[in-house]
Amino acid sequence: MSHFAFSSFDQIASGSLPQVYAVSSQTPDSLIFEQETGRVVDIDPRFPPRDDGPRPGRPKLGVTPREVTLLPRHWDWLATQPGGASVALRKLVEEASRSPKARQRALRDAAYRFATVLVGNAPGYEEAIRALYAGQREEFAAHVEAWPVDVRRTLEEMTAEAF
Repeated sequence: MSHFAFSSFDQIASGSLPQVYAVSSQTPDSLIFEQETGRVVDIDPRFPPRDDGPRPGRPKLGVTPREVTLLPRHWDWLATQPGGASVALRKLVEEASRSPKARQRALRDAAYRFATVLVGNAPGYEEAIRALYAGQREEFAAHVEAWPVDVRRTLEEMTAEAF
């Protein structure tokens, strides 16, 4: 998974989380973002990220346990599926996440999260976000044109396939 870091409106690093953290930890008030989701990554400096660190769950799959709440009829249906509830849920999620509309929505959401953190008060922000979700590439580009260069370039990269 790819990450990038910003200090103010300047991109200071991109790459793996350990690489980006190494650079950003030397820069006060920097923020690390996950490129795929646009979310800020919060890192406890006592436990910096490492490329070789163990991960929770089933290591080969990267599975992590979480709670799922369903109605009894949903549990009944899942119990009848080959492989059980977990396999059926994973298949359903994979199928849904591969849909072009889901991918487009995820890209737009990531760009929205990133933009909100860095330029949520910038002129044209609300108009740009409306254009983003309306699928209006030219309108979006026009509203972000005056934004800082690195922010604009990152948003252009993040939204390349969102329209």
